[in-house]
Amino acid sequence: MLNEFKAFIARGNVIDLAVGIIIGAAFTAIVNSMVNDLINPIIGLIIGGIDFSNLYFVMSGTVPDGASLQAARDSGAAVFAYGSFLSALLNFLIIAWVVFLIVKAVNKAQSTLVKAKAAEPEAPKGPTQEELLSDIRDLLKAKA
Repeated sequence: MLNEFKAFIARGNVIDLAVGIIIGAAFTAIVNSMVNDLINPIIGLIIGGIDFSNLYFVMSGTVPDGASLQAARDSGAAVFAYGSFLSALLNFLIIAWVVFLIVKAVNKAQSTLVKAKAAEPEAPKGPTQEELLSDIRDLLKAKA
């Protein structure tokens, strides 16, 4: 059983998947930082200096005026956290856009490679075995 597990782990697909997950997690941290630290403050300035990720609507319960989303949640009130949702949506759209650009670049590189291979002249083919045997037969007949 241990040998089967080793063979499973050593297969290329599993290792590629693990690398993809690790890079994806690191990339997600970068996108989250970009959205929270760069984009949300700009959107907050546009909508009046409000922290975009802390926008919410109290559905039931009482929350002190100006309380952050976390404080509203801690108070036990039911909150409709649309700012947090919009931040997550923005994160998703940015990640999807970057993945789209990466896939587009890879597809373009692959199509360029295919075109380059198609444009390469074919190497001249040598004679077939039958042609060689025919030439040998003809040479033998000519000597006889």
